[in-house]
Amino acid sequence: MYLDVASAAPWHPRALAAHAQVAEALPGDPTRLHSNGRAASDLLERARGAVAEELGGRPDGVVFTGSGTEAIHLAVRGTAAANRTRPRRIVSTAVEHSAVLAAADAAASLHDHEHVVVGVDLDGRVHTDELASVLADGGAALVNVQHANHEVGTIQPLDTVAELCRTADALLHVDACQTAGRLPVSLADLGADYLTTSAAKFGGGRGVGALLTSPRARFAAQLTGDERERRRRSGLQDLPGIAAMAETLATLRARSANGEAAQQAAATDAVRRHLRRRLPEAVADLAVHGPTEGTLPHVLAVSALYVEGQALVTALDAEGFEVHSGSSCAATSGEPSHVLVAMRALTHGHVRLSFDGRVTTADADSFVEVLARVVEGLRTRAGM
Repeated sequence: MYLDVASAAPWHPRALAAHAQVAEALPGDPTRLHSNGRAASDLLERARGAVAEELGGRPDGVVFTGSGTEAIHLAVRGTAAANRTRPRRIVSTAVEHSAVLAAADAAASLHDHEHVVVGVDLDGRVHTDELASVLADGGAALVNVQHANHEVGTIQPLDTVAELCRTADALLHVDACQTAGRLPVSLADLGADYLTTSAAKFGGGRGVGALLTSPRARFAAQLTGDERERRRRSGLQDLPGIAAMAETLATLRARSANGEAAQQAAATDAVRRHLRRRLPEAVADLAVHGPTEGTLPHVLAVSALYVEGQALVTALDAEGFEVHSGSSCAATSGEPSHVLVAMRALTHGHVRLSFDGRVTTADADSFVEVLARVVEGLRTRAGM
């Protein structure tokens, strides 16, 4: 049972179909003037328009990238490079994805900016009073606040954050990689200047991301060498991947209450709530992380005391359950999750479950039974 869709979701059938069709029919470079190039350019711009429409932006504000990580670096490092008249400071929450924190650290080093990290509460929500204090004391060029946390699911209070940024005249970057295609996401409605996303997280395929920008956004290209993407990102675009991403977003219709994404969210939320009730009953000394409400409907993180996380992942994998443990993008480092550390939560024996609508409550009960048995076995072998 695959329970790691927050890392990489299975391809949506429409994404697979679009990718195959475009890969076969349109091999041309969209910058070329021959007929295949013109057709490729037309499809590229229609896909750009579709992504903008689904994510509440403008077509000319959409930049296609090779991943969500690249989109994040373009937003964060590009802003530091371009906005020389703004305060030389970048602000991030302590629970941002490692790509955001790394991009901010790189920008601080390369462009002589200060990187200020703002704390969170026990559920992983940013301390907005601390953010307000930081912005009042010197401002910022850019504030990074994710839409929802990638490890525990907590949705951030972006209405308050956006108001604080407007008051301080700071640009706001929202990492929406875990919410785009799943929950209603709109650059304009969130009050963001930059919105980053990854097709891999909602079933739109691999190797494609996007950066959406507001008219206020100013950033310098990080990949240079040609005039593609209006000189904002060089390199031949992955047209089949971009088509797959756009087709999937249009199919999911996450901003519609009657769309496929809303149906998926309802199904996964029922399973999440079921797991949240059952797991502490079945496993002693187990902590469930994050809030019950105001959270991603398809993500649940837990920690079991006296158990090592990677050993738990390996044991569960042997039983047919594929889960994730540790910080996202740091699965082999052995370092505890920086998200759980920031939340002052139990970091040992940590696993994250993330699933799609095909997982049922009966499947969840099977997982609970196996987890309880696996944890008991690991604790027994450890002499606990």
